[in-house]
Amino acid sequence: MIYSSTKGDLDLSKLTRLYPAVVIDMQGEIAEMSLEWEDLYGDKVKILNYVLVFDFTPPSEEKKDRVVFEFATRDELIEEMQRVAQLFN
Repeated sequence: MIYSSTKGDLDLSKLTRLYPAVVIDMQGEIAEMSLEWEDLYGDKVKILNYVLVFDFTPPSEEKKDRVVFEFATRDELIEEMQRVAQLFN
């Protein structure tokens, strides 16, 4: 199954994980956190952006094979997630 995007075509049949996250700055530390974490603590940190991570890394591999889409808003992230989800219906 191929997903055509602005970053190129992604072969989703090789996907091992797909997840959304919020990228935060917490006292100089940059980290990816879950959207649920943002719901609970997002008002206490600086939100940098949102990401949708396509992880193609096989479980036994150490070298990461990921494609990351960045979004300015949570709504943009959700819209992209909905486009990807349509491929699985």
